[in-house]
Amino acid sequence: MASNVADSPFFQQQKAKGNIIVHDPPKFDLESYISNYDGFTRLDRLHHIGSHSAYLAVDAYRIAIAEAKQGKNVKLYLLLVEELSQIAPNDPAALTDTAWAEKKTREVQQEQDRLDHELKSYKNNLIKESIRMGNEDMGHFFYACGDWSAAHKAYMRMREHCTSNKHLADMTLRLVFVSIAQKSWLGVQSHVAKVDAAQLKGDEKIKLEPIISACTGLAHMCTSNFRDAATNFIHTFPTFLTLEPAAGITWQREVLSGNDIAVYGGLCALASMDRSELQNQVLANSDFRNFLELEPHIRRAITLFCNSKYSACLEILEGYRNDYLLDVYLSKVLSTIYGRIRTKSIVQYFIPFSCVTLDEMATKFQLTGEFATIEDELETMINNGTLDARIDLVDRLLISPPTNPRYNVHADALAMAEKYDHTLRLRLTRLNMLAAGMEIRPDKNQPREGPPGTGEGLSSGMRGIGSRLGLT
Repeated sequence: MASNVADSPFFQQQKAKGNIIVHDPPKFDLESYISNYDGFTRLDRLHHIGSHSAYLAVDAYRIAIAEAKQGKNVKLYLLLVEELSQIAPNDPAALTDTAWAEKKTREVQQEQDRLDHELKSYKNNLIKESIRMGNEDMGHFFYACGDWSAAHKAYMRMREHCTSNKHLADMTLRLVFVSIAQKSWLGVQSHVAKVDAAQLKGDEKIKLEPIISACTGLAHMCTSNFRDAATNFIHTFPTFLTLEPAAGITWQREVLSGNDIAVYGGLCALASMDRSELQNQVLANSDFRNFLELEPHIRRAITLFCNSKYSACLEILEGYRNDYLLDVYLSKVLSTIYGRIRTKSIVQYFIPFSCVTLDEMATKFQLTGEFATIEDELETMINNGTLDARIDLVDRLLISPPTNPRYNVHADALAMAEKYDHTLRLRLTRLNMLAAGMEIRPDKNQPREGPPGTGEGLSSGMRGIGSRLGLT
């Protein structure tokens, strides 16, 4: 069945566009995985899985089409049905429900007209709170219809009618929510910074901190800023798992689950931190440990890396590659993250040795398909300055460049002697100047006319030197 799906016109088009197609089954169960999500992210993730997994395509599209018919996004429903018809044309779900689409389109238009009429009446009455809520209702409506740009504009129009800091914070959180749906990561960072700067106090501010950390980490990860992403993810408070809805949004179900934070934070940390940082900031972090317990294999991979068992760490990560390629956010940066982890592992593995056989390197670090041979990968790392080594193709060795410890010790000793000699000469010069009476001191009888370093203070000091030398 999977082979037939992979040969379908839809996946042939995906392959021609250069999109990744996953043919092997993932480790997760689709229904259990998708039960962690609600709202648009549920549909978005199902659509991503269906369009990238030949094994789960039909099941994912069936669930997504059923979900889409429960909402107002008619365009998304038609797109899902069209794509499924190219994958499995004989499937009942691949037939467009024209009657439902026409009926839902009319209902959506009627609801939009009603909301427009209500908002106009609120504006005529000049009641700020009613106008704010009217714009908020319009934003909710456009978001449900999948019109992100209109939803963003509607939420932005709430700003001038907000009468409290909480209203401003809720409005900005909605803008963050829409920007995530748009995958506009610079917008996410900008709006999250505004939420963080909001003048909220007490429990309201504490409640928003996990949301700010998680959304900031997601934005940094999707822009390949893995160090900052890891920092934000690992400092997300475990209260995120039990947060009450903020701005009407259940963030741990409608944006990121606790499992996502564990996976994203663990992988970004592996890609950007050294072993001591991983041990101190990740494994020893009591807050992040609550997330790592949801994904034990990530904690095991980090532990193996800290214990210098790099091949075992990479083996665990490779086992979950297909799962992560089907993640709507992680798939676009996964190759970069895995590449950095692999590069760090090779560099760390080679540090204690003066030479290692290429066959041993090939055994320890199995090729993943990006390079034809281990020699090509090592050559690339040497050329870009990541690995300080040389390749001996005759004896098939990876050799550390020869060093001369005796020369280094002698050079350091000479540099220290020169520095000591220079310092000693400066001190002797100062002592000779003091003995000759050439020390600059302020005149005790005349008050200093300017601050230290100005012309007035210096002139009085020079008069003192002149009197001592008999020039005045």
